[in-house]
Amino acid sequence: MDDIRLALADDQLLFRQGIAALISREAGVELVMEADSGQDFLAGLKNMELLPDIVLMDMEMPGMDGMQLNEELHKRYPSIKVIVLSVHNSERLMARMIQAGACGYLFKNCNIEELINAIRNVFNNGFYITPVVLKAIQSPAANSRGNMTNVQSIAIELSQRETEVLRLICEEYNNTEIAEKLVISVRTVDGHRNNLLAKTGCHNTAGLVLFAVKHRIFKVLF
Repeated sequence: MDDIRLALADDQLLFRQGIAALISREAGVELVMEADSGQDFLAGLKNMELLPDIVLMDMEMPGMDGMQLNEELHKRYPSIKVIVLSVHNSERLMARMIQAGACGYLFKNCNIEELINAIRNVFNNGFYITPVVLKAIQSPAANSRGNMTNVQSIAIELSQRETEVLRLICEEYNNTEIAEKLVISVRTVDGHRNNLLAKTGCHNTAGLVLFAVKHRIFKVLF
């Protein structure tokens, strides 16, 4: 299998150098790009023939912050998955970034084992949830168990089949495996997945998983 192509956007040189040194020791992960601002990161992508798979991104950078960079990446390069590395532990910020399409949120004081675990999980499954992030996304929904809403807070309903597909997505089954379990075609599964994204307003698999967790459709065990 090809190496996971990793990029890093952070304005602190010493932090970037530390991450680069740690990543260089990991088999199967290659740091292919560094940038000290959102603008520089976007400019660098224009010159790359093969895009990064994942970007580790700080929230606070000069000019274009992490929130803005995440939005631009989703518009221009939706294949690049975002993992936020931040010092901020605001539940509202964590929930907002995940709802905006980030696939994971880690604190900068995490250890290298957790960082690599997050990178591999996001690459293979599309998301990485920690207990802290889980608490953040469940907190706003504590009193809305019976009222399912999308990211724009508009009430929605899921069909029984859509709910079944969503649970299997959360259990990390791919479309082919879901089709086999439900005895339907892969094309039908793909249709359900697209309907789920449209109804919920989520950007990706990570968003769907967190939507399911928030509305008690799926329970994450740690």
